[in-house]
Amino acid sequence: MAAFAFLPHPVSLLRARFQRWFESRIALTDSVTLTQRTVYILPTRPGLMLFLTLAVLLVASINYQLNLGYLLTFLLAGTALVGMHVCHGTLRGLAMNLIAPHAQYAGANTAFDIKLTNARRSVRHSIGLSVLNPQDVDAQKGAARHWAWTDVPAQGSSVVQVAFTPARRGLHRLPTLTAETRFPLGTFRVWTVWRPAAQVMVYPAPEPSPPPLPPGEPRAQGAGSAARAQSSGEFDGVRAYRRGDPLKNVLWKKAAKAGEHSGASGGLVVRDTQQAERHELWLDVRQAGALELERKLSRLCAWVLQADRLGLSYGLRLAALEIAPASGEAHKRRCLEALATC
Repeated sequence: MAAFAFLPHPVSLLRARFQRWFESRIALTDSVTLTQRTVYILPTRPGLMLFLTLAVLLVASINYQLNLGYLLTFLLAGTALVGMHVCHGTLRGLAMNLIAPHAQYAGANTAFDIKLTNARRSVRHSIGLSVLNPQDVDAQKGAARHWAWTDVPAQGSSVVQVAFTPARRGLHRLPTLTAETRFPLGTFRVWTVWRPAAQVMVYPAPEPSPPPLPPGEPRAQGAGSAARAQSSGEFDGVRAYRRGDPLKNVLWKKAAKAGEHSGASGGLVVRDTQQAERHELWLDVRQAGALELERKLSRLCAWVLQADRLGLSYGLRLAALEIAPASGEAHKRRCLEALATC
């Protein structure tokens, strides 16, 4: 009997299958204008209770011939119909545009912006956006749906930020989104479903406390005269500051970081140009230790970020890919993307 307790409910399976079929019929696009065909409406639970109350009032008014009962019934029914029209018009005609997301790290909150544009001369109130199925894309199992609410001014625009937490590294398409409103009475729910075409690159999560950078390797032309550098806890292209060293070689970012952790001014470090000319830094997956693949990639990711902060020239070696030593923001992105997609 315990085994049957973990089986999904048939209704849930049917609902999930219908939802996948429904989503597959929606075109992928980063810009959409909502029309009569893409906006859906159904009464909410309070709306159903209102309709039940109106039915009781109508039956009682007919049975007892109550003129005031007729007046109250049709007044409330007219108000509900006007609310239905206003609710549907709040989304109809709204333009939604996705702002391209930046690359993120696995396990971190990935946020992206959506611009809502209102072309009409009245304000659109209480519009919410959310991920349609957060449990399918969120790293946290059973994640609840989080709504981002906004009002869009007349003939203006508003930016809403939606977030999810990707569980795995790699190149991922943004999750299916939904927008809804229940303005003004809450008796009707008007919603739409949107499938963005944009993708987001998710890097491996960097190791929180990685070991020091591996030692530098002798360059090819100096292999006969220089042996492998001894491991001193850091890449040999960096050493402590000495009197007379030019200030342009000082690694100010590392000094500032050391000062933050120690509560005082940390010791200055400089780039050892002589050592850097004889050796080069290679971040090799085989140097990451006897770990599983994902933990190795996390360590390499932390090393890439550390080498970039120090301004070092470094290369990356993976099982089927080798990136020549270089430095700079473009090189860092190339290495992180290689770690994400390997």
